Amino acid sequence: MNVMQTLKVELADRSYPIHIGRNLITNADLILPHLKRKHVAVVTNTTVAPLYLDQLTRTLQSVGVKVIPIILPDGEAYKNSETLNMIYDALLQNRCERSTTLIALGGGVIGDLTGYAAATYLRGVPFIQIPTTLLSQVDSSVGGKTGINHPLGKNMIGAFYQPQVVLADIDTLHTLPSREFSAGMAEVIKYGLIRDEGFFDWIEQHIEKLMQLDELALSEAIYRSCQNKAEVVARDEHENGERALLNLGHTFGHAIENAMGYGVWLHGEAVAAGTMMAADLSKRMGWLTAHEVARIQMLLKAANLPLDPPKLGADQYLELMQLDKKVADGKIRLILQQGIGKSIITSDYDAAQLRATLTL
Repeated sequence: MNVMQTLKVELADRSYPIHIGRNLITNADLILPHLKRKHVAVVTNTTVAPLYLDQLTRTLQSVGVKVIPIILPDGEAYKNSETLNMIYDALLQNRCERSTTLIALGGGVIGDLTGYAAATYLRGVPFIQIPTTLLSQVDSSVGGKTGINHPLGKNMIGAFYQPQVVLADIDTLHTLPSREFSAGMAEVIKYGLIRDEGFFDWIEQHIEKLMQLDELALSEAIYRSCQNKAEVVARDEHENGERALLNLGHTFGHAIENAMGYGVWLHGEAVAAGTMMAADLSKRMGWLTAHEVARIQMLLKAANLPLDPPKLGADQYLELMQLDKKVADGKIRLILQQGIGKSIITSDYDAAQLRATLTL
């Protein structure tokens, strides 16, 4: 397979394409039209740089683009203000201007850091997403959410800031550790659960091929995931309503990440356990059947994802969940299931049933 698929995030004059395919990093024609001038800063990390930085640099230099590399430490633990300042330092030291484009080459942490730097440096410079993990290809690179973590909460500081283009190069997934790939599958499965029952059925049928990195199956999964997210973002860019549904499992998951220490549980692993917690509460509410919960459990297990959350106790979970961005009027709002492919955001749940879920 060497056919590129393209879809668009429709945001009027800020619309942008998502290209999905192979060998995209070597295709300067996909990048060049989105540059204001031939001057870019590539932000990456110590893991991705040895794999793809030279390749991307050669691609850009072959068409006369000057490249400034900015290599950050790798890991969720570095998604903070100190690392963000490393980007600002490099941009200032190299006298980067508003016409300089930032390119995020890496996973979700690099994408979020780079996007937030782009949103705030000189009050806004262009940026491009080249996600190299499954999770970032299907989720964090699309939709313009950027930001950093704070010791008291995940992603609590940030901005909505859209990229110029997203290049999801499937070849990069072949260097991805299996644990990271599984973490990305949590977000793929999420799209089926929240709004696309047919996609959930498709994932169930193709999970073995996906876990074997079959390129046709991967391309389809990435395309349909991005398609689902693009549709939601186009209708609710700033998460005033429907977009919050994309956070299925995340309120529980962010609490897990915070409690365990950022990076101990991968984001997708925490989301998977959080998804099971949401399914359990949905079942207690009478909205999901035992059979539907079992289907969710079986699919997450087939993707080699954890099903059981850490036993923090209901009080610690509730304290950490109060730091969630969806809290309104002091009430924790949760994304729950009313069937496979149907989700709602609600604060209308029984507190005792929530505590029972949190003490599983």
